[in-house]
Amino acid sequence: MSPVPPRTRRRGLPSTTARTARKLGEIRRAQLVTTYGVGAMVAVENESFLVRGIDSWDISEAPVISEPRLARQLGVSGFRMPPAPDPDRARDGVRAVRFPEMYSCPQCHQLQPFRKFNSPTGRAECSTCQENLVPSRFVIACAHGHLDDFPYGKWVHRGNRTGSGPCGGQLSFRTDGSTASLRAVLIGCSCGAEEVSMEGSFRRQALRDLGIRCSGRRPWLKDAPSGSCQEPPRTLQRGSSSVWFPVMYSALSIPPWSQGIAKLVAPYYDLFKEEDSASITTYVRMQKLLRHHPEYSADDVVAEVERRRAAEAAAEESDDGTDVAQRARNYRREIYEGEYRSLSQPHPEVAGRQQEFVCEPPTAPIDALRPSHGLAQVMLVKRLREVRALQSFRRVEEPSSADSSLREASISLAEPTWLPAFEVSGEGVFVRLDPERLRDWEQRPGQVARAARIRANHERLLSARSGDSDKTVPPSPATPRFLLLHALAHILINEWSLDGGYPAASLRERIYGEEDMAGVLVYTATSDSAGSLGGVVAQGEPGRLEASLRAALHRASWCSNDPLCMESESSGADSLNLAACHACLLLPETSCENNNILLDRAALVGTPDGRVPGFFTR
Repeated sequence: MSPVPPRTRRRGLPSTTARTARKLGEIRRAQLVTTYGVGAMVAVENESFLVRGIDSWDISEAPVISEPRLARQLGVSGFRMPPAPDPDRARDGVRAVRFPEMYSCPQCHQLQPFRKFNSPTGRAECSTCQENLVPSRFVIACAHGHLDDFPYGKWVHRGNRTGSGPCGGQLSFRTDGSTASLRAVLIGCSCGAEEVSMEGSFRRQALRDLGIRCSGRRPWLKDAPSGSCQEPPRTLQRGSSSVWFPVMYSALSIPPWSQGIAKLVAPYYDLFKEEDSASITTYVRMQKLLRHHPEYSADDVVAEVERRRAAEAAAEESDDGTDVAQRARNYRREIYEGEYRSLSQPHPEVAGRQQEFVCEPPTAPIDALRPSHGLAQVMLVKRLREVRALQSFRRVEEPSSADSSLREASISLAEPTWLPAFEVSGEGVFVRLDPERLRDWEQRPGQVARAARIRANHERLLSARSGDSDKTVPPSPATPRFLLLHALAHILINEWSLDGGYPAASLRERIYGEEDMAGVLVYTATSDSAGSLGGVVAQGEPGRLEASLRAALHRASWCSNDPLCMESESSGADSLNLAACHACLLLPETSCENNNILLDRAALVGTPDGRVPGFFTR
């Protein structure tokens, strides 16, 4: 494959398997955080590769992304955008390694490691048949993040041989075309072993019954020791979503971090944080860092550096270690509470100043919305910036706040000092509910009982996922307040996607429902132009908001799957929803920050028999 010329939005993916780097394909920078991050498999034509750890990336020219609040929570010094390729430097770009190693030929049906096919340089081709090779469809992984090739040799010889060593025969892989199921996928061996199908290989205990244990391999990390792992491996399809679940954290850039002297110092903080005041002052004057900002002085820069040092020292003292659940609690407490305070206060646009956060009340009063819909405040977020960072990833089972640190698959061999991230700009509408009406509603027995049912199911799942009976399970956020706010965000997104013409996948939610918070932010923050021209903000003007909210509640009052949907005792993944289905509340996975769980339509409109009142029922 010849080198691919770089483009503005796409990033090269060089290989590490050849002496000189080979351009394999192109991936957007955002995809290297959200879809094809470290440890994920990428299909390139008729080949498959695994994205290598960040310690193999060349970040010498990768742009720095500043978001101090998020960096402090994740224990890193900062963030970098994934590096862009440079055709003149072989080691530029994101690194990749071939995986899975097993390939098959569709003509001669040989199944063996790729290197044994003696393919021509830069091509995946059978040297005997000149046919394009096919990477293995199956891999094995465990819940601790390890990954390996499927053990075809042990699978085909199960029950046929008593010896433990290899038979020395040639494996074969073919499909007989009789069905589309695994029964038609046949594995054979030239030693005379009976040809067997892949049927049954996906059973939870299938590999354990054959004595196959997890190898502890981490092929995305160079020179990573395998070690022993007691977690049972599972068979997965190479392209299955269960092979890679990203663990991402995000934060909105809010004042004071997003403006003024804090914004000016941010790109230079890593350079300044180990220096004394005199060195900082000298550097500021020699480099003329403030030539376009006469309102600030070198002393202001020194003061800001000292403030950030103090904040980092306080965060280190309160650090509880690497416990996943504690990190999640700290993240929601500091990041979300700070955003909620900023969203609740006006931050008007100032002429001549570059601002990343502009939040203003509507031009007309919202008095009509207070008694009829229980809204206490509406804020138009005319400009916002969001930073999303990849912290780690999971395999087999999706991430949970109760995960042990063993499930945290690292994106580098050593403890990372930076994390890959990307930033997006957008706009949104922030809605805060009337606290008095909310407190009265959330104490009503019917709604408390429904929330308690979801909460019990959720805490049971969290306990099972923690894997440690002595470990304190994090509390479930499934309170009546949270269920209400979450359902409200979903119906607004659905309504605005219909009324405003936005694809639902381009709108996102942010729920502020812990402790005394009671707000919802619906916003656009995408890498394209959808929702960046004022259309979402226009939905927050009182007249349009009242009409869209009224229409959304009317749609929520009856679902095409009723009465089954409303009367369901449990629904959704792991029974973590009540009245919620694809016909009424569920959204694309890119829009919901809670993976479409902890939803109940009855929190909005109540039940038809009137026993459980909805917040918006009058």
